[in-house]
Amino acid sequence: MTHRDAKLKEVGALVTAFEGEHGLRERLTCLRERGLVDEVFYASTCNRVLLLFTTERKVDEHFQASLLPGSVPDLRRMRHLVGLDAIRHLYEVAGSIDSLVVGERQILGQLRESQVMCREWGLIGDDLRIITNQAVLAAKDIYANTRIGEKSVSVVSLSMQQLQRHAPSRKARILMIGAGQTNVLVAKFLRKQGYSHVTIVNRTLERAEQLVSGFDHGKAIALEELDCYTGGFDVLFVCTAAAEAIITPERFDALLAGEEAKGKIIVDLGVPADVAEATVATYDFTYIAIEHLRALAEENMDFRRREVELAHTIIERHLVETETLYQTRLIERAMSEVPGQIKAIRHNAVNKVFRKEIEHLDPAARELMDRMMLYMEKRCIGIPMKAAREAVLSRT
Repeated sequence: MTHRDAKLKEVGALVTAFEGEHGLRERLTCLRERGLVDEVFYASTCNRVLLLFTTERKVDEHFQASLLPGSVPDLRRMRHLVGLDAIRHLYEVAGSIDSLVVGERQILGQLRESQVMCREWGLIGDDLRIITNQAVLAAKDIYANTRIGEKSVSVVSLSMQQLQRHAPSRKARILMIGAGQTNVLVAKFLRKQGYSHVTIVNRTLERAEQLVSGFDHGKAIALEELDCYTGGFDVLFVCTAAAEAIITPERFDALLAGEEAKGKIIVDLGVPADVAEATVATYDFTYIAIEHLRALAEENMDFRRREVELAHTIIERHLVETETLYQTRLIERAMSEVPGQIKAIRHNAVNKVFRKEIEHLDPAARELMDRMMLYMEKRCIGIPMKAAREAVLSRT
């Protein structure tokens, strides 16, 4: 189930149903113990829940219902893919083709963490080991040989790119109003870029203090004290949940603390805008607004989408490689008993079939015979394996 099939709230409810009260390991292990699946891989993000499994059972609606915990969203909203279609989908997820934000590399890291988790829990065997390993290789190939991850689509990263175009000094006074998730990301960028003179204003002072603690010259202020702030600023970030613009001409004039507006930079990430239209019209400053950033993000997404076709070509190549690798592995499994069978034949020949004849051999001849038989044993083990591998490769 993904953002394409249901509302994100419903996807979140399914994640909670699986992972609630730290019961994920027990829930997935139970699927194996009940004989529903042979191997199982589970992954979840903010916009998807994915179960990849192998089973000999018929996967009908009753089976699907038995896979899922308790009260979950409508089963009809869950897609069921089989065989190569399922593997192809996993590769599309790993390569961020099927993501809400195409080209975001974070999904690959999340899948690898899930892979390690399921392997440590003993849920992944030989089949899913091959498939999940190949998914990682396919994703790396996509990121290395397409431009699907280029051009930022996050409004926060785009706002920082726009800010850097104006090259503010690393000693610039940064004033940030709001301490929500958006400004948490802004603060992360600022720290990474080496800004240290940061003042954070928030309705809850404790929240502002937590966010500003990572800056050498940071200061936290309660929102109710904003109108008394006299420290001035060079760059103003503002993103609040206010229903109306909070940076009015009067408040902006007070925040200037007697300095000129020209040369100041305001980054407005609020929805609706936190900077009043009258403020933008009255004062001469650089204004970076979310509407412009959204338009730029959509342009960048269009660019990434054009790379998806090339990514699909890479995936199809990896699917062929996966089939070859898997068939070879099946042969290796089938051949795993061959060495033991050859040893048993040798033991039977020496100790039963030709026992009397061997007893009349002198020690040197017997030693030579033993060496010859050991040589033949080793050589015979490799012949069928090599022939089988060549047969698989000749079909691809």
